[in-house]
Amino acid sequence: MASTAEPLGAASDVRRYQLFIDGKFVDSKSGKTFESISPHDRAVVAVCAEGDKADIDAAVTAARAAYEGTWSSMLPGERAKLLNKMADLLEARAMELGQLETLDMGGPIFLTNGMAMMAAEVFRYWAGWATKIHGFTSPSMTPGDFIGFTAREPLGVVGGITPWNGPLIMAAWKTAPALACGNAVVLKPAEHTPMTAMELAKIAAEAGLPEGVLNVVPGFGPTAGAALASHPAVDKIAFTGEYVTGRLVVQMSASNLKTVTLELGGKSPHIIFDDVDLETAVANALFGLYMNTGQICSAGTRLLVQDTMYDRFLDRFVERAQEIKVGDPMDFATRMGPLVSDEQLQKVKRYVEIGKKEGAKLRTGGGQPKDPALAKGFYFEPTVFADVDNKMQIAQEEIFGPVASVIRFRDEDEAVRLGNDVIYGLAGGVQTRDIKRAHRIAKRLQAGTVWINTWHKIEANSPFGGYKLSGYGRENGPSMIEHLTRLKQVWVDLNEFTMDLFGM
Repeated sequence: MASTAEPLGAASDVRRYQLFIDGKFVDSKSGKTFESISPHDRAVVAVCAEGDKADIDAAVTAARAAYEGTWSSMLPGERAKLLNKMADLLEARAMELGQLETLDMGGPIFLTNGMAMMAAEVFRYWAGWATKIHGFTSPSMTPGDFIGFTAREPLGVVGGITPWNGPLIMAAWKTAPALACGNAVVLKPAEHTPMTAMELAKIAAEAGLPEGVLNVVPGFGPTAGAALASHPAVDKIAFTGEYVTGRLVVQMSASNLKTVTLELGGKSPHIIFDDVDLETAVANALFGLYMNTGQICSAGTRLLVQDTMYDRFLDRFVERAQEIKVGDPMDFATRMGPLVSDEQLQKVKRYVEIGKKEGAKLRTGGGQPKDPALAKGFYFEPTVFADVDNKMQIAQEEIFGPVASVIRFRDEDEAVRLGNDVIYGLAGGVQTRDIKRAHRIAKRLQAGTVWINTWHKIEANSPFGGYKLSGYGRENGPSMIEHLTRLKQVWVDLNEFTMDLFGM
């Protein structure tokens, strides 16, 4: 395996990764590998073992043995110490992990470094919860001396399937809470971005996590992902991705009625009223849309702007979008890097053509940058469509790229109607100085998260998930404990006599 001490930042430094199963780094049983390429210049940055059904079987077997042998019975305080150790190691290696994420995924280095630090905080947060997972007493409602109580017990083996747009933070979301609750984990990272998940495996080994408690098996969805989702010895699947695959995960989970949580993308409305400061509104809208090149499931891609400030907002938003520095994501001055893959680039191009044909007005962007230094990469310009009707495809379907649909609305009722008029319900937001209106709209929007005068505020202690085809269940926060444990009721008879209903 490639040493983590290798110099970083040069795409020519090809790293090699094996699978991580039962505490050991091993080749896939098939011997197959796949390449991960840099979105910046298409250079190979990693060669990774390709897991499939046989490797998933081995990982699940190891996880089950670790769960039953040591992990579920380990004192919660000892689990907490190990999670804190992982948090310390993540924090110590944050800059290195950020660089690897940038090489693999293309996110600007200022962003990926921050996300690595956030991953450390996720582990630290859940280390705190490991000693605080408990039940409650339930007094008897019938005569007699009884005591009742509940206990929360781990599910067993949890499978995590993560996307490519935030590989390390998503791995932390899938792993840390499951481990804190006493479960063993099999993690299947996205094939486009395996590197930081494999580095997380190294960190787990260095921290002293018992063998088999965390297993990492990179591979492809139809093979490794499907094998994990359908495996009869897996008790829970946590999946982040698009809703078509999410439906398949639910179908495959039915074999043993797994617990399933799904976070499946969105088409989030960002509602902007005319009482806000123009510069503030534009800054929030840019941040909500173009962060990570628009490759965020909760991105505010539908900008709903009140008609009385629509033209002023649009002109300034276009002007600011044109000023965004698009470039090499290893440059700390870069604010927008490439899309993750050629497949994603072609998808964004296709939607731009659809928007033109639908009659939306392309105000800026719509193609790849002219800079020859970016010619090899999957770069796309910040793009703005004006005069968008909410029924258009570009307003209804998730593009997952730097494409804004700017839509007019007249009043509060119309804003809410347009905001909810999509199949998704992951997030939404409102900018207004009217605090009563802000709360009214937050209540009426059909979304799992609503931001008021901000965007992308997501923390380890707050639940994140969606309504409608954005999925169900939640990531983060104490509500996750319900998805990662079973609730058991226990009754104890304290009476001095036994009622013999069948006695003579």
